[in-house]
Amino acid sequence: MNRTSRHHPLRLRRSLLSVPAGNARALAKSAGLDCDAVIFDLEDSVLPERKAEAREALAAHFSALDRSGAREHVIRINAPSGPDGAADLDLALACRPDAVLLPKVSTPQEVLAIADWFSEAGTDDGPRLWAMIETAAALLNLAAIAEAGRTRGSRLDCFVVGLNDLRKETGIADIPGRPFLVPLLLQVIVAARASGLDVIDSVFNDFSDTDGLEAECRQGRLMGFDGKMLIHPAQIAAANDAYGVGEAEAAEALAIVAAFGAPENAGKGVVSLRGRMVEKLHAEQAERVLARADLINERKKKS
Repeated sequence: MNRTSRHHPLRLRRSLLSVPAGNARALAKSAGLDCDAVIFDLEDSVLPERKAEAREALAAHFSALDRSGAREHVIRINAPSGPDGAADLDLALACRPDAVLLPKVSTPQEVLAIADWFSEAGTDDGPRLWAMIETAAALLNLAAIAEAGRTRGSRLDCFVVGLNDLRKETGIADIPGRPFLVPLLLQVIVAARASGLDVIDSVFNDFSDTDGLEAECRQGRLMGFDGKMLIHPAQIAAANDAYGVGEAEAAEALAIVAAFGAPENAGKGVVSLRGRMVEKLHAEQAERVLARADLINERKKKS
């Protein structure tokens, strides 16, 4: 089985706001927020007796939703094997979100089963699948989940870390800096990158703690995450800033691209820039940084 390489276009996934599907006010407000994606949640934020009502509200919201922009719209469903799974999947089939977020994925078979379900329903062009990584079993099966999902139709697109459930299951302490969780988070990032997936950091629960949120966003960016899942609109600006492209980073990227584009460096795999050696791989990274900066600037113009 050949591994599928990363071919999907570059997408901004700095800030992914989770919105309760049963909250009419939150649904209406989400359309005007500056987040890169909205995750409409049918799972944890909706009481069991309100699931059907939430599906109806979400169907109505999608029927009037402006899909012309670059923002992604994602539906987090309940467990496909549970009492609401079939109805949630039917809703996703009708709404055609950009992606469906599967909760508590622990094995590759769980992803493949839903991918096959959508293919059999005649939706080979979408939606993509995202997987919540929030169980101990998922951590043991990370590579298999990532690779199997990418080699069967390339439908799996993204990992989203769920630390609240993982902490509950493992007993790992919730303390600032996440020292005991960092090794596990790095495993998720490595597995995602090995199969060409994006990877999103977990929520920060205390939305009143601005300093703590900013610190965790910086930490996630340095670790290699693409963005952060959020629980409150007040958290969007911090995530966009941390996972954006700063002036110094953009200037450095421009200098690297310019160095490799200079006539005297044509065909070289390594060039000298400001007293250090820069390889071709750094030029590729720099081009990606500049592409992200362009996407961010385009988004600002449209907002």
